[in-house]
Amino acid sequence: MTILSTIRNEFARRGVYLSKVTQDDDLMAFFRLVRPTAVDKPFIRIGGDFDGGYVAPDDLEGIEACFSPGVSDVATFENALAARGIRSFLADYSVEQAPISDRMISFQKKFLGVSDDETFMRLETWVRNNSVDGDLILQMDIEGAEYEVILDTPRDVLHRFRILIIEFHGMERLFDRESFGTIRQVFKKLLESHYICHIHPNNADPAWSVRNFTVPRTLEFTFLRRDRSAVGMQPLSFPHALDMPNIPDKKDIVLPECWHKAALEE
Repeated sequence: MTILSTIRNEFARRGVYLSKVTQDDDLMAFFRLVRPTAVDKPFIRIGGDFDGGYVAPDDLEGIEACFSPGVSDVATFENALAARGIRSFLADYSVEQAPISDRMISFQKKFLGVSDDETFMRLETWVRNNSVDGDLILQMDIEGAEYEVILDTPRDVLHRFRILIIEFHGMERLFDRESFGTIRQVFKKLLESHYICHIHPNNADPAWSVRNFTVPRTLEFTFLRRDRSAVGMQPLSFPHALDMPNIPDKKDIVLPECWHKAALEE
C-alpha cells in the first residue's frame, strides 16, 4: 500500500475523502439494486462452520463442477461438494498445491486475472480449457481482483454458473464516487442473469459508517441464476440461521439495515 493510499484510507475512516464522495441518492439506488431477493428454494450450508463455509440455495442437483479460485489452508467447501459427486477446480499462484488430495480436486498454480500468461489466467480461459458440460458453481475469494475478473468475463461464461458465491473486498470504497461507479457496474452485470439471494458480512474487519450508511469492508454474496427460481414468499432474515462468523473468536457483523430494510424505501 502506498503512502497516499494509507492517507486516503485514514481520512475515509473519518468520513473525509480526498476525491469526490458518493452522493446519498446514488448510495440508496445501489442498495436498492443489490437488495437480496427471496427465492423459492431452501438454504443449506456448504463447508465448515466458520471461514470456508457458505450459505447457498439447495440447488446442487445436476451441477457438474465447481471453480474455486483463491486457495486457503482449508477446503471444507470443496470436500462437501465432492461428497455430493461434484468435482472442483482450484487455482492460486501463491501456494504450491491444494490443501487436500482427492481425485475430485484439480489444482492449477495461477492467479485469476484479466490476462493469460505464466502467472495469471482469465476465468473464461479456465472454464473453456476444462471442457465441463452442464451447470457450474463459482466460489471466488481473490482478495479484491474479483471486480476486474467479473468485468472481463463474457456474459455467456457467467451464465454457465448456476450459483455464484463471491467474496467482495474493499466495499467501503462505495463511499468514493470513482470506485462506486466500478462496483455498481460489476453488480449490474451479475444481476442481468442472477438474483442476489443472501449476503453475509465477513467479521475479519470492522464495518465503516459514514453519515446514515454502514458498509462492512468484506461481504459474501450468494447469487442464484434467475432461470433456477421464481421469487419466493418466505421473508429473508439477516443473519440467516445458518450464518456463522468467519473468525469464531470475534463477534459476527449483522448485515446493516441499509442493505435490506432501508433499501426498500423509494
